Amino acid sequence: METRTDSLTAPSIALLGLAALACAMGIGRFAFTPLMPLMQAHGILSFGQGTWLASANYAGYLVGALACIVRPPEPQQAARIAMVAVALLTLAMGLTVAVALWLVLRFAAGIASAYALVGVSAWALPALGRLGRPAWSGWVFAGVGIGITAVGALGLVAGTARVEPATLWFILGALGAVVSALSWSPMGQPAARVSASVPSREPFRPSEWRLIACYGMFGFGYIIPATFLPAMARQWVTDPGVFGWTWPVFGAVAAMSTVLAARGLRRWSPRRLWIAALLVMAVGVLAPVLVHRIGSVLLGAACVGGTFMVITLAGMLEARRQAASAGTLMAAMTAAFASGQLLGPLVVGIAASQGHDSIAGPSWLATAALLVSAGMLMPEVARTPADRIDGAGATPSLPR
Repeated sequence: METRTDSLTAPSIALLGLAALACAMGIGRFAFTPLMPLMQAHGILSFGQGTWLASANYAGYLVGALACIVRPPEPQQAARIAMVAVALLTLAMGLTVAVALWLVLRFAAGIASAYALVGVSAWALPALGRLGRPAWSGWVFAGVGIGITAVGALGLVAGTARVEPATLWFILGALGAVVSALSWSPMGQPAARVSASVPSREPFRPSEWRLIACYGMFGFGYIIPATFLPAMARQWVTDPGVFGWTWPVFGAVAAMSTVLAARGLRRWSPRRLWIAALLVMAVGVLAPVLVHRIGSVLLGAACVGGTFMVITLAGMLEARRQAASAGTLMAAMTAAFASGQLLGPLVVGIAASQGHDSIAGPSWLATAALLVSAGMLMPEVARTPADRIDGAGATPSLPR
């Protein structure tokens, strides 16, 4: 897919990508995490129902990623439509208390989020590379953390002010609608569109299948803390003014991490950065399990929040290095990720239904998945260029 950037500058592309991911991912994918304990506190949702709502969203994310493989979308159009869909679906969450309808809405929001991530990645990374400004990719992926931080801050305020969850869903939907409206026209500029021609795709090579498998294990490894950290904090501290800080910390560290990671790519290859982030994430997954204190939950939020978008950025860049038609490999990796994260809440729900600790056992499994993933990536490190990678997949130095 050929990207033209005759009029859009690197900062414009980064800002548009940031806005799309903040809306479609920060709200569409992650709004439920800080709202779950609030919905529990208001008696409109049980823990078991919460695991099913999370799973519905992740199932939609998987369906969306698979659809992108079968029929790769026009990237900018996919991102714009996904933003609008997320806004409308989020607004609709506040209109009902029927769990069955919530399941449908969260499933649809997951589909939209997958289209947004694949679309933004397939458009922004090569566009920034062709402009010679790949370091701006860190700002694109910072959008997820910025969206999470905004949602977490609103959840913190809502919890302390005892705002009804429905009101918070309305506010988030309205914010998504505003961002979508402001981004629609700039993101649709003809000079930045991607041509409809899609290169033929050869079967995945073994090295690409390893990337897909590792990305899937990453999805399983990160999703338990990414879904249940605020709920875990609420078990030990009932004050929403305290446990409500978990998600803003997660998002703030996530937002900063990708900007710093883009700078780190001047010294490390994406694969090396990916491995290091997996090891840090493993520490964050286990910290709340080993020490039942709010401090360990915040440490987990910092470790997991500070690495999950770094791995996403590194994974997408590694896909561009490995494949000529990187969009298809990106979509396959996203599908594997979605499959892995779909398993997380289901494993938690099964553990809870059998009377076991609903978080401890699954967290140990998640840690094992992260370590296995890091081990699978290591053998090729010696054969991977240690110098930096540009946005188009070559290895000259990153511009500042």
